[in-house]
Amino acid sequence: MIKVFYILKPLIPRNFQIFLRKKLVKRKREKYKNVWPILEKAGKTPKGWPGWLDNKQFALVLTHDVETQAGHDKCIELMKLEKKLCLRSSFNFVPEKYNVSEKLRSDLIANGFEVGVHGLKHDGKLFSNKKIFNERAKKINRYLKNWGAVGFRAPAMHHNLDWIHELDVKYDLSTFDTDPFEPQSDGVGTIFPFWVAENGSGHGYWELPYTLVQDFTLLILMKENNEIWKKKVDWIVEKGGMVLVNVHPDYINFNQRTSKPEEFSPKQYIGLLKYIKSKYSSKYWNPLPMELAAYLESYFPKNNVIN
Repeated sequence: MIKVFYILKPLIPRNFQIFLRKKLVKRKREKYKNVWPILEKAGKTPKGWPGWLDNKQFALVLTHDVETQAGHDKCIELMKLEKKLCLRSSFNFVPEKYNVSEKLRSDLIANGFEVGVHGLKHDGKLFSNKKIFNERAKKINRYLKNWGAVGFRAPAMHHNLDWIHELDVKYDLSTFDTDPFEPQSDGVGTIFPFWVAENGSGHGYWELPYTLVQDFTLLILMKENNEIWKKKVDWIVEKGGMVLVNVHPDYINFNQRTSKPEEFSPKQYIGLLKYIKSKYSSKYWNPLPMELAAYLESYFPKNNVIN
């Protein structure tokens, strides 16, 4: 089904794509209301869990997938928005879809932010078969090395956690606790990071699932506001888990004079961040994903990992 969608996608006008996806989401929302936006079992604390740095109650991990050149060109504005709130995030770029500026990557890192890799071409073919994946993995690894990056997220949240061992990464961001609206909708059922071990070795990587529904689904397809985000945050804080959100600069309308069907006001994202900062000001740790992976690695070297 996923392969068919990507074959037909270039032939379908963007507005009609969004219309069809809205209809599908509306049907699914009623069907999966018992497991979304909150899956109760996902709040279970893993065996051996060490807690968050400095005994904070929860982690706040901000990530951004940059899908187009237009999104790329909004990254500095988004960075400034977060920096003004004394928060940091990671930006994941698609190496072979648009021009990824070396200066932009340098500016982000110089300001205390992180850069990661978001697939290779964003064409829906990365996980088509093992041969294609292995060929692309070699190129992805070169970009990881050249950019000094240690993190990866696959486009459209496609994933095969066994195959991702081919990538030279410390962590992956290609899963979610519960999200029946994604093309590959098998959630991992936890709001905590977990270790993905490579068979027969002590090697592996940390999987960091997103735990707040993606911006496009919530704000564009559902036409909701950030209240669902806030309610899920409250639940995650109660469970002591990880608030991990994926917001795309591509869809943020920083220019309030004009608007496209797939854009939303930055006030929605700002409102979420201000809510967390005001209600939980001393209770969260805001690590970059690479810092979170390093923290977990310090507690769980090699095979001594969370179960």
